[in-house]
Amino acid sequence: MALPHSALAPSGQPIWKEIAKQSARAALEMANNGITTKDIITDKAIENAMVIHAAFGGSTNLLLHIPAIAHAANCKIPTVEEWAKINKKVPRLVSVMPIGPVNYPTVSAFLAGGVPEVMLHLRKLGLLHEDVLTVTGETLGANLDWWEKSERRTQCRNRLVEVDGVDPNEVIMSPSLAKERGLKSTVTFPVGNIAPEGSVVKSTAIDPSVIDDDGVFRHTGKAKVFTSEKLAIKALKDVGKVEAGDIMVVMGVGPMGTGMEETYQLTSALKKLPFGKHVSLITDARFSGVSTGACFGHVGPEALVGGPLGKLKDGDVIEIIIDTNQLEGSINFIGTEDKQLSYEEAAKVLEAREPHSDLQPDPDLPDDTRLWAALQAVSGGTWGGSVYDVDKIIEVLEAGKKALAKE
Repeated sequence: MALPHSALAPSGQPIWKEIAKQSARAALEMANNGITTKDIITDKAIENAMVIHAAFGGSTNLLLHIPAIAHAANCKIPTVEEWAKINKKVPRLVSVMPIGPVNYPTVSAFLAGGVPEVMLHLRKLGLLHEDVLTVTGETLGANLDWWEKSERRTQCRNRLVEVDGVDPNEVIMSPSLAKERGLKSTVTFPVGNIAPEGSVVKSTAIDPSVIDDDGVFRHTGKAKVFTSEKLAIKALKDVGKVEAGDIMVVMGVGPMGTGMEETYQLTSALKKLPFGKHVSLITDARFSGVSTGACFGHVGPEALVGGPLGKLKDGDVIEIIIDTNQLEGSINFIGTEDKQLSYEEAAKVLEAREPHSDLQPDPDLPDDTRLWAALQAVSGGTWGGSVYDVDKIIEVLEAGKKALAKE
C-alpha cells in the first residue's frame, strides 16, 4: 500500500526510517556522553509520560507499559488514583483516529509537531517537569526552547499544509481551541467492589446517546457471565442470549487465564450490533485502542487470583456510574433482583462466594505463559505492570516451601 506523500521525508524515504536513524545516533551520543537509561527514566520523567499520554488520548495499553518501565528503572509505580488525577487535570489536545473529533492519521500528528509540539502547550500550563534530563544530554526545557524556534518545526508544519492541506493547529490544538472543539480526556478509572484495584474505560468512546444530560453514564442491569471470549462471542451470535440492558461479564481472560489477550473481537461485535450501545462489558482482559462503547477492562484483581469479578453469577445486578465530565466512576455488584444490597454488604457476599465453577485458564495456554502469569500475579498483577518482582517472588516461594514442609 502506497504511503501518503506527507508520510515521506524530503529524501523520499518513509519518515519511520529517518526516525530510526536519529534514534541510533542518539544512542551513540548517550554512550559517548556517559548518559545511561537510569539517568533518563526517573519519577519525574514517568509523570511526564503520563501527562503526555493524557494529552494525546493514547492507548490504554500504556497502563501496562508505564508501570513495567517504572519497575525496571526502580521508580515509583503509579497507582490508579495517580492515573485518575493526571487525566482529570490534563486537557486532551490531539485530534487523531480513532476518537477524533477529526480522524487525522498519526503521521499528521507527527508533522504537526508531534510530542514536542504537544509539550509546548503543556509547559505553558505548568504540567511538565522541565528539569528532567533527556537523551540529547540537555534538559527537557532546553529541548523545548530549541524546538519552538527550530527550522525543523517550521518545515514539518509547512509540509502538512502544503502536501495534505491540513492546518497543524487543527491536529494539535491549543487548550482553548481543544475546549472549543469539545475534546475531553479519554479515560476514566472506575473502582468498586467488583474492581477494588481499579479498572479502565474510554469514557469518550461511550455512545453519547446513552449518556444523561448531566454527562453521567448510568447503567444498572443483570449480569450475563462468560468464562471466555469465545463463549461471549457465541452468545452474541445466538439471538436472545444477550439483550439490550444486559451487562456482559467476561472473566478469566487476564494474565492467568489467557495471557491477557486483547478482546477486540468482542468490543467490535458490540459496536456493530444494533443494540450494542445498550450493553456494557466488564472484563479482566485488555482492549485495543480502537475499541468503543461502555467497555471496562483491566479489572483488578483478575478473576483467577481470587478477584471478586470471578465470583459474579448470571442474574447478579450490577450498577455502573461514569461521570464523563469529572472523570470519576464506579462499578459495583449491588445484589439481586429480589434483594438489593449496599456496596459494603455486596462486597461481603462476593468475598464469601466460591469462584465461578467454570473459571479456569485456557487449556491451550503455553507453559511459559502460565509460568509468567503466576510470577507476575505475586509481583503486583496487572496494575503493577505484570512484572517480575524477584524479591516478592522469592518471599512467596520461601513461604510456600515452609507451608508445604508443615503438611
